[in-house]
Amino acid sequence: MLSREYLRDHADEYRAALEKRGIKVDFDRFLDLDAERRRTIARVETLKNQRNKASQEIAALKKNKQDAGAQIEAMKRLGDEIKQLDALLARIEDDLQNLELYLPNVPHDSVPEGRDESANRVERTWGEKPGFDFKPKPHWDLGEALGILDFDRAAKIAGARFALITGAGARLNRALIDFMLDTHSERGYTEVVPPYIVNAESLRATGQLTKFEEDLFKLADRDYYLIPTAEVPVTNIHRDEILDAAMLPIRYCAYSPCFRSEAGSYGKDTRGLIRGHQFEKVGLVKFALPEQSWQELETLTRDAEAILQALGLHYRVVTLSTGDVSFSAAKTYDLEVWLPGQDTYREISSCSNFVDFQARRANIRYRTADKKTAFVHTLNGSGLPIGRMLVAILENCQQEDGSVRIPEALQRHMKGLTRISAS
Repeated sequence: MLSREYLRDHADEYRAALEKRGIKVDFDRFLDLDAERRRTIARVETLKNQRNKASQEIAALKKNKQDAGAQIEAMKRLGDEIKQLDALLARIEDDLQNLELYLPNVPHDSVPEGRDESANRVERTWGEKPGFDFKPKPHWDLGEALGILDFDRAAKIAGARFALITGAGARLNRALIDFMLDTHSERGYTEVVPPYIVNAESLRATGQLTKFEEDLFKLADRDYYLIPTAEVPVTNIHRDEILDAAMLPIRYCAYSPCFRSEAGSYGKDTRGLIRGHQFEKVGLVKFALPEQSWQELETLTRDAEAILQALGLHYRVVTLSTGDVSFSAAKTYDLEVWLPGQDTYREISSCSNFVDFQARRANIRYRTADKKTAFVHTLNGSGLPIGRMLVAILENCQQEDGSVRIPEALQRHMKGLTRISAS
């Protein structure tokens, strides 16, 4: 959420930001309502002052035993008008708040301008693409041949876009979770286990509601949702709180299952683990002072990169364009890992700075040196998704005989297992 003062005083600047994003919202309607709200407040204050003066006048007349009937009648009319205006003001405020939920964040000046991902900018790469003396296979073929991925039985159990991971694959899945949480804890993050079901207020705070409700799984007859990412419950840890500035930045890491309907993705990534209704992820969330947040975005991104580097996986870092950056983010770096079985890079982590956009929605503030309060900046990133990491390891570490080498950094979490082979 953006401040009304900013939207009012920088209307042309915000219109330009919307144009860069390629987003159409009724911003003029917002400005009209904001102006009407301020006019109504001014009128109410004027009438209340008149009512106060009338009350004093009535008291004086009664004290002098004079007739105050006309003044009492006039004060009643003032009260009725104030009541009507208060009701109007409540309706205007509701309309304003509903519109605000659809106004996206302003992209940072360093974000490349463009309508879609074609304008994304590659910042750096790490490592080299692995070489093979054979044609590398995609992970779905490898996993099924090794007996660790079963998509048919998963479809029988639940439906399309689910996976059943078994045997050494399940062990590798668990090893990745342990390795990532251990790594991030060592880098200064506090591990938390959040609820995996949240209320609507939590989703509004992080920006998923109301605009992206179709992507969520809602519990029947309850105002509860399955989380789409750990970002939601972890960011809401400090909702409606005033933090001690000396505590900032606060860094959390959390493992969680995630659930997404994948609305609008019909026909995309229908095979394998890339795009499912249920997946697992280790998420990273930060709360920072405004003057800290841009440096914290860089370290957040490096923390996610550390996982890929430790496993020897080639990747690149990309800054998303104005047309590709998410609704709530001011700037996002995507980490794209190389997948030789598909001969392409695929996004494996997004690291974003939301500045005070989420904090305003969630009312997360800190106490300044002069004892006033201001909104914190929030950041989050994937550190990393388990399923896509399985994909990356299977495809990058495959051997000619169909087996898969376990990266050395994971072997102690795999009880010494160094290779997954067909049984």
